[in-house]
Amino acid sequence: MVDRNVRFSDLKGVLTMFIHEMFGKNVPVRFRPSYFPFTEPSAEVDMGCVICKGVGCNVCKKTGWLEILGSGTVHPQLFRNVGYDPEEVSGFAFGMGVERIAMIKFGIDDIKQFYYNDIRFLSQF
Repeated sequence: MVDRNVRFSDLKGVLTMFIHEMFGKNVPVRFRPSYFPFTEPSAEVDMGCVICKGVGCNVCKKTGWLEILGSGTVHPQLFRNVGYDPEEVSGFAFGMGVERIAMIKFGIDDIKQFYYNDIRFLSQF
């Protein structure tokens, strides 16, 4: 998203709303500082494990949390590189794998299932 006055708080709001709409309003969400070369600041976004409800299982590696995506506000130099003035515009970016979303949404405990090409498994979706 790029516009005037886009802030990190906008990013947090959009991603928190997405997670709550997809997985439920009571799912906890946390943002952890991270590094991605095209965003600053950057954050990894975790959600409470919906498989074990935060108790700890093999899917969440006994932490109660699942890393769901990476995100951040667009680095000002990136805007300069494409001819935009970073004093005038700002924005945010995020990325997530559709397999990870499906895994969490449908309670699949091994993401590798999506790559085995087992038609019996894949036809469920």
